[in-house]
Amino acid sequence: MNTDWKAAEEALRRIGVNGSEDNELVVISGYADGVRCIGIGTDAAVFTYDQTPGYAYKIFAPQAISKIPVEASVYDKLQGSPYFPVYYGHGANYLVMSYESGPTLQDCLLQGIEVPEQVILDVEIAREYVRSVGLNPRDIHLKNVIVQDGHAKVIDVSEYVQEGDDKRWDHLVWAYYQFYDRIAGRSIPSWVLDTIKNWYSRIDRINNNLSLEDFAKRVGDLFSKYMK
Repeated sequence: MNTDWKAAEEALRRIGVNGSEDNELVVISGYADGVRCIGIGTDAAVFTYDQTPGYAYKIFAPQAISKIPVEASVYDKLQGSPYFPVYYGHGANYLVMSYESGPTLQDCLLQGIEVPEQVILDVEIAREYVRSVGLNPRDIHLKNVIVQDGHAKVIDVSEYVQEGDDKRWDHLVWAYYQFYDRIAGRSIPSWVLDTIKNWYSRIDRINNNLSLEDFAKRVGDLFSKYMK
């Protein structure tokens, strides 16, 4: 197996990733030439290194180190599927995956990049594959799907060992077919997406089961005002 990704280890040791007990985004400290942060989560942050292009390094906060072997086992089960990054190995506090270029679904909405239906269909196929290997395709949302040449690449598989259906992707698919034709190719202001996200979170917490009809009316009214 190719291990040239290990050339980044010395540089990665200069980067600190610190989390909190309140499920907030991690805080990054330190600096190393050529190391660039490309994503931040609540347990870890993802970096690239100029001298090892093609790889992405997910560095975990100290309190989340125990999740590394769990996530590595998920990637092992997903090997061979074209819909997920390639897993290469891990260090003491990081995982190594293939770097996946392209805009996320959220980037597409913000930048007015049209999302073809094939992307939605690809994610559905990916979810079926996840289930076929005994895992649970949770936590698939706008930031976890990358569009590459009209197809989908699903990133962040950290919750696939958890139980329960969070319905996030099901609701996004529903929204795609309900509303997307009205905004396809249009740049959507970040405040519109933030408003919808806040509505979704608030309604879901209060009712446990989201009322799509009520939510649809509010989103439809918002888009009607925005599209004028």
